[in-house]
Amino acid sequence: MKNNSHIAVLDDEPDITELLADYLQGHGFRVSQVHEGRALMALMETDPVDLVLLDLGLPGEDGFTIARRMRESWRCGLIIVTGRGDAVDKVVGLEVGADDYVTKPFDLRELVARVKAVLRRLAPATPAPAAAAQPAPPDKLRFAGWQLDTGSRSLRNPQGERVVLTGGEFDLLHVFTLHPGRVLSRDFLLEHTRGREATPFDRTIDVQVGRLRKKIEADADDPQLIRSVRGAGYMLVPPVSHG
Repeated sequence: MKNNSHIAVLDDEPDITELLADYLQGHGFRVSQVHEGRALMALMETDPVDLVLLDLGLPGEDGFTIARRMRESWRCGLIIVTGRGDAVDKVVGLEVGADDYVTKPFDLRELVARVKAVLRRLAPATPAPAAAAQPAPPDKLRFAGWQLDTGSRSLRNPQGERVVLTGGEFDLLHVFTLHPGRVLSRDFLLEHTRGREATPFDRTIDVQVGRLRKKIEADADDPQLIRSVRGAGYMLVPPVSHG
C-alpha cells in the first residue's frame, strides 16, 4: 500500500470532512474534501483517487446513484460511511460495489484500519525478489474455461472477454480458486477477503457471492460453479489449474 494514497471524503457536512481529513492526513494519506457528487466526479477526472469515503445522506442526491456512477467509470476503493444503519441499506451498498460499510458514530481508528485493509486488497501484488529461492506463485488461475489473473486483477470468461469485477468480488473469487472443492465458511471468507470476523446477521459474504454468481454463472438461480452448502458455507466446484 502506498503511504501517499489519495482519499476523497464526500460528505455534505464540512465539520465531518475536516475531521476525517485531519485524522487521515495524520496517518500519511493525501485527502481531498468534497461535498457533492458533481465535485467528486470532477475530482476523479482531474486527480484520480485510490479510495472514496462516501456518505449516503446527501441532500438532493442519492449516495447509491453516486456509487453506481463511480463503479461504471473508475476502479478504486469505496467505503460507505453513513448514519443509515438499516440492514437493507447495507445490502444495497454492497450490491452497488462498496468494499465496506461503516455506520456513524464510528471509531476513527477502526475506520483507518478498514481504509488500509481495502487499499491492501486493491494494491497490485509485489513481485518476489529476483534472488528468491522459491518460484513466484502462479498469476493465472483457470477453472471451467474462466481465467483469473492475479497480476492484473482481471477475469476473462471462456470466450476470452474481460468481465469487470469490483475489488471485493475479485478477492472473493481469488479465495475460492485457492481452495477448490473445499467448503468455505462465511467466517473464513470474510476473514480472508476483508480481514475481519463476521458479526451477527452479517450478510456481506452472501451478497458478494450473489453478485459474483450473476457475473460467472450461466444461471445465477441454479449455480453450478459456486455451490451453497447448507449450514456450512460455499464451495467452488470445478478444479483449478495454475499457470
